[in-house]
Amino acid sequence: MPETARGALLRSVPPLPTEPIRVIWSPTGNPSRLRPGSILLIWKPGAEGGMDVTALLGLATAEVTLAIWPALHGDWIPLVHPTLFEVTGLHAALSVATDALNLANDLAAA
Repeated sequence: MPETARGALLRSVPPLPTEPIRVIWSPTGNPSRLRPGSILLIWKPGAEGGMDVTALLGLATAEVTLAIWPALHGDWIPLVHPTLFEVTGLHAALSVATDALNLANDLAAA
């Protein structure tokens, strides 16, 4: 991670925690607005010398805190990977279900 980065917008999360998570680095960690399904990791130095890492999830009308991992030391990607992978999969499944429901409603109304 670049020294100047304070955040990372996730592009993709691979199934295995040993594979790299693809991100777009953010110098501030403060986006103007997250798109639905987007996940932003932000971090700051923790009180105990580690990093306090927070994951934000973009929803249709707001951003919500997905998870907080305080005082992480060393390579913290294996710790956050399971949450990120599960949430991206869940959001994709909910998006497909929402689209199918909307299509079914449109067909029923026609």
